[in-house]
Amino acid sequence: MFARALKDSALMLLGVVLIALGLDLFLVPNKIAAGGVSGIATILFHLFHIPVGAGMLALNVPLFVWGFLRLGLGFGVRSLIGTVLLSVTVDVLAQFLPVPTADPLLASLYGGVLVGVGLGLVFRAKGTTGGTDLAATILRSYVGINVGQLLFLVDGAVVLAAGFAFRSPELAMYAMITIFVTAWVIDVVQEGLGYTKAFLIISNKSHEIARMILNELNRGATLWQGTGAYTGTARMVLLSVVSRSEVTRLKDVIYRIDPQAFVVLANVHEVLGEGFKEYRG
Repeated sequence: MFARALKDSALMLLGVVLIALGLDLFLVPNKIAAGGVSGIATILFHLFHIPVGAGMLALNVPLFVWGFLRLGLGFGVRSLIGTVLLSVTVDVLAQFLPVPTADPLLASLYGGVLVGVGLGLVFRAKGTTGGTDLAATILRSYVGINVGQLLFLVDGAVVLAAGFAFRSPELAMYAMITIFVTAWVIDVVQEGLGYTKAFLIISNKSHEIARMILNELNRGATLWQGTGAYTGTARMVLLSVVSRSEVTRLKDVIYRIDPQAFVVLANVHEVLGEGFKEYRG
């Protein structure tokens, strides 16, 4: 338990530092307000010279009150730690870091990557840094569904506000690039790059194909009973997960045995279990 808590704390600290670097090095100096609380704080910094970290902390106060009332003390404490840590880190590092580029495209890309990696690590540590991810957790407790689209609209509103505040539609466009890059990188950090492929195979010779997968590829396979919706014919459905390098070999196995097989090939972000990766928490 202690080792797990230590690992989560280290991940969260690293994630917070990376987020702060993305903001201080790239996004804030180039007026890229990529949605959420940090985007609003960026606007306030350039218009009223309010430190970004202090602005983020002040904006998060109403969310914390809401979180305490809705989800209890434990949730609020975990979120408060992440938010205070990020706010302090942003303002402390901003005093010492140079601005490596004035190119808004480079800033939007590199800032998005750093913030995305940082948020991904924070989420893997089961933490939050306040802002829209805190709002998402609270809203999810009400509606019980993914509120990603709602939050995307909120981020879009912040981006539009920044475009008006800075009188630059181009900065709003760069901010949208940052939002997409950040979202993609968060998924990569949490789910992996998708080096594996899943085969869903419908065939009259599923048992033969399964044996060949076990013997030739040394991979596992799962069979279950399926029924064609149109024909009503019962057929076995076969599922097997392989690495990228084994895709062509498995196709050869399938169509050597049954040229009429119906195959669905899909990307798999992460596979846990025998023959792949062990879950370590």
